Order: sequence, then C-alpha cells, then structure tokens
Amino acid sequence: MASEKILKEKQKTIDEIKDRVNNSSSVILFDYRGLTDDEIKTLRRKLRENDSDYKVYKNTLMNRAFNDLGIDLNSSLTGPSAFAYSKDQVAAIKTIADFKKDHDAVELKAGIIDGAICDKDKLNEYATIPSRDGLLTMLAGSMIGLVRDLSICLDLYAKQKEEN
Repeated sequence: MASEKILKEKQKTIDEIKDRVNNSSSVILFDYRGLTDDEIKTLRRKLRENDSDYKVYKNTLMNRAFNDLGIDLNSSLTGPSAFAYSKDQVAAIKTIADFKKDHDAVELKAGIIDGAICDKDKLNEYATIPSRDGLLTMLAGSMIGLVRDLSICLDLYAKQKEEN
C-alpha cells in the first residue's frame, strides 16, 4: 500500500493535469520515443515560442485525470505519452506536426480541441490549418481586395457620369 505522502503527490499531479486540460484550448498526446535529448529540447523551445508547452506524466495518472473529467482517452494512453497543451487551438498541433516532418519518431496519438476529443487523423487535419494570425491576414487581404475593387468601380462610374 502506498504511503499517505505518495498518494498526496499523485493526487497533486492528477489535479495539475486536470487544471491544464481545463485551462487550455488544446491538449495533444504524442509519442516521443526515439528522440534524443537535444531534439526534445528543440521541440520544447519551438512549443514555447508558440505559447505552448509539454510535459510527460505517467499514463495511469493521466488516465485518472481524464476519467475524473469525463474524457475517454484510454486507448491512446499506451506506451510513453507526452502531454502538450496550448491556449491556441492549433499552435501545439502545428508545432508538433512541423517537428514531425524532420523527426519520424514523433507520432500524434489523440487530443482535445475546445473540449472535443480528436483522433490522430483529425489532428493531422488541424495541422494543415493556417495559424490564427495567418487566417486573419488572409481575411484582411480579401477585404482589402473587395474595397479596392469597389473603389475602382466607383471611380469608373464617376468618370462615366462626368463624360455625360
């Protein structure tokens, strides 16, 4: 039987996991086996550049935390799993997916995006979405195009009226 001190530490870790799930827009479980220490440091640095981070917890503790939250990710908690989290819905996914292009050892398992459970295929689909800033830039560019076209039309119309 585990001592009282060990049980309190485990409960503290479970509460930490639940807190991170509740305060993040995205939580990603991925397999990191086969990465060197330097590669793991590089991944962590890239995640932090995008306001994300990751931590490795025991699968049993993650399982208990997810069960307490009513989230079923039991099938994804096989083998070592890293737990990436971010306040942005796609920042962590995109960072891990980009890192995966150069490091075959990384494998996305499952995730939670805005409270919805996503499998590996759905995460790969999210990884192709441009970042929020990229989407806003595209929106602004298309809006500027519309305004430009409208101004050209109004200018041509005004010139046509002047001629008549």
